Amino acid sequence: MKRIFSYLAPYKMRMLRGISIKILGTVAELLIPFLLTYILENVIVTMEIPRILWYGGVMILCSVAACVGNVTANRMAAGVTADFSTVMRRDLFASTLYLSARDTDGFTIPSLESRITSDTYNVQNFIGMMQRMGIRAPILLLGGVGITLFMDSALSLVMIATMPLIFLTVYSVARRGVPLYTKVQKSTDDMIRVVREDVLGVRVIKALSKNDFENRRYDAFNRALSKQECHAGIVMNAVNPIMTLLMNLGIAGVIAVAAYRVAKGTSSAATVIAFTQYFTLISMALMSLSRMFIMYTKCAASARRIAAVLDTPESFPLTEDDGRGDPAARISFEQVTFSYLGKKPNLEDITLSVPRGGTLGIIGATGSGKSTFVKLLLRFYDADSGTIRIDGRKISSYTQKELTAMFGVALQNDFLYADTIEENIRFGRDISDEQIRRAAKIAQAHDFISAMPDGYGHMISSKGTNLSGGQRQRILIARAIAADPGILILDDSSSALDYKTDASLRQALKESMSASTVITVAQRVSSVKNCDLIIVLDEGRIIGRGTHEELMENCAEYRQISDSQMGGAFLD
Repeated sequence: MKRIFSYLAPYKMRMLRGISIKILGTVAELLIPFLLTYILENVIVTMEIPRILWYGGVMILCSVAACVGNVTANRMAAGVTADFSTVMRRDLFASTLYLSARDTDGFTIPSLESRITSDTYNVQNFIGMMQRMGIRAPILLLGGVGITLFMDSALSLVMIATMPLIFLTVYSVARRGVPLYTKVQKSTDDMIRVVREDVLGVRVIKALSKNDFENRRYDAFNRALSKQECHAGIVMNAVNPIMTLLMNLGIAGVIAVAAYRVAKGTSSAATVIAFTQYFTLISMALMSLSRMFIMYTKCAASARRIAAVLDTPESFPLTEDDGRGDPAARISFEQVTFSYLGKKPNLEDITLSVPRGGTLGIIGATGSGKSTFVKLLLRFYDADSGTIRIDGRKISSYTQKELTAMFGVALQNDFLYADTIEENIRFGRDISDEQIRRAAKIAQAHDFISAMPDGYGHMISSKGTNLSGGQRQRILIARAIAADPGILILDDSSSALDYKTDASLRQALKESMSASTVITVAQRVSSVKNCDLIIVLDEGRIIGRGTHEELMENCAEYRQISDSQMGGAFLD
């Protein structure tokens, strides 16, 4: 909670003003029963109309002050809460984007989504409630007890006797709340994961008529979440009926003692009326505090999950370059080995060098380590051993901003967002319209974009569902090359293109991106056959390297792939 409360520091003056107004309004509310008792005992008996009207006016003034003060303070609290939660969500989202791939794998995407949505909502609710009820309830409780002790200590002690039992009940239940709601949030993560999977795969689900199967799968996680919520609700909501029972016993005790004292003449009916009102205020305060305790348990569980993301340390610290690299080599891998789980290597003993302006093709079966190679080059993960260099420098010596500025990347399953084609290619960068059109021409996208009624202003739906697979890939390639990157990575990004378009794309890249180092990851031999260097990966190891002609002679696996795809013939 300390980490979350630090976000309230910039708003302390606004909170202080709101709290001051809340205190004045609550004190005015506390004075009303006391004034009523005074009027009944000391003013009514005088039968002086002006005096009665004056004290009545004071009561009305206190009522108006209580109303205006509480409404004003609540509006100020809502403003502080909204600003606080906006900044907290912004930082949490930014932290999520800057997490390393390994940290993202650890948290999981559904859990991160849940933290940004439901967890921040729980914290926001508690912060708002803390400013509204967290000030008013203690003042009503302590002020009510203090005034009743002043008015009639015997009756007050009867009322106070129930409070230790109430506090013990709240404390006992609240202790169980944090672990219970932590489990609830974990179940929420699981349900979001299923929803996310089904939304992404809805076309496959419909195509294979698996609607009922997925409904059953979702229902299992939904029931698990409902069970966790029900269990937490039963435990936490036990506070209210127990508190109501104890408070009713307290009221019964007060009335019984009050009746005895009034009969003996040691107390008055007016005092009993005031006590009833104060007991009502104190009861409301205790109920508010119990609600705050329940909300606190949710907030504490959510705050821990949020803080875990915010406080995740930098996974890839900067290191000093050893000065041993070859500046002439644009990219070099030196005996690089990496494993996702620390068991079987996903890449093993990878050594290669690509000069400036050179082209590298990577081919291999599914799971051979092609995409892992790209992730290490982009420093999504750090290699377990060996060294990766760019321009002779270790990639760990570059800042994240320096490193990413070198690359243009197009992935097979990259995303498009709901905006125009132009903005999807620009992607928030300082790129001119001329650069966008040049990139689209190189990517073989200009013709189909121009044929659309709105041209580059054509709106794309989320994930590009109103485009064909080949159109999406060409827009993604245009995005990658729009900023004229020094290193262009095409990770299986032309798989949906026909052979003719693919060949035209490769020719355009060769003519227009000659200064850039191009890395092509592909399943097709036709996509890599013209690369200066081709490596064949199998189970994380390089089993063949060279030009297309050299591999056709010396690498049986490459030759087998080539023959199985095109019978050894390719379109140029």
